[in-house]
Amino acid sequence: MVENTFEAIQGNGNGPLLFLCDHASNRLPDGGLGLDPRLLTTHIAYDIGAAALTRALAAVYGAPALLGGWSRLLIDLNRGADDPTLVMKLSDGSIIQGNVSGDRDADAAEVARRIAAYHAPYHAAIDAALDRIGQSAVVISMHSFTPAWKGRPRPWEVGILYDRDQRLSAPLMARLAEAGFTVGDNEPYSGALEGDTLYQHGTMRGLPHVLIEIRQDLISSDTMAQEFAFRLKPILDAALIDMRGTDIHRKG
Repeated sequence: MVENTFEAIQGNGNGPLLFLCDHASNRLPDGGLGLDPRLLTTHIAYDIGAAALTRALAAVYGAPALLGGWSRLLIDLNRGADDPTLVMKLSDGSIIQGNVSGDRDADAAEVARRIAAYHAPYHAAIDAALDRIGQSAVVISMHSFTPAWKGRPRPWEVGILYDRDQRLSAPLMARLAEAGFTVGDNEPYSGALEGDTLYQHGTMRGLPHVLIEIRQDLISSDTMAQEFAFRLKPILDAALIDMRGTDIHRKG
């Protein structure tokens, strides 16, 4: 494992929540994979505002959190190790030169090295954190999305992504809408991605989980992310109560 593969926030050890941020960083090794440095400030390198929002939520809850320490252009932590998009060669029209297959680039051996150095330690840390919390654990993954894509505005302020398990996603969407947010139901992406972070650590463990996408212009500064965390906390609190009430009713 290389140094600073991920950032770990310990929390106070008293609650069930684990916050994750797969695309927290735009950090790249020396040479920057041959990219124009200006691209490292854009969404292709990381989820703008997501790390600050994750840290703020972890702080207000006293919850543990794990944040990826390197750019998704190096390796995408929100993909299974066998996913063909694990190491992207093209992102939003930009060729990632250091990921183009070749003797010095991201051939199969290099991809395997990156999995061992960056991907596997992050997911092992998630497994260890969930083992410590136990069966009461709730996994919440934080991401951000661009206000427009390929010239088309995205109408949502928040997107809630899920696969088969809607224990938390359904009440969270309802509570967000109640609070006045424009909410995407499995938008702007689908949460049904086998092998992704929530599949590995939520679906496969049978734990309630959700991926929350925030439009990046709402959290683009640390101050905005802090403010959004305080807006989101009572909404998330209410959704968690709703979820637990539904679970109790089902068990009864």
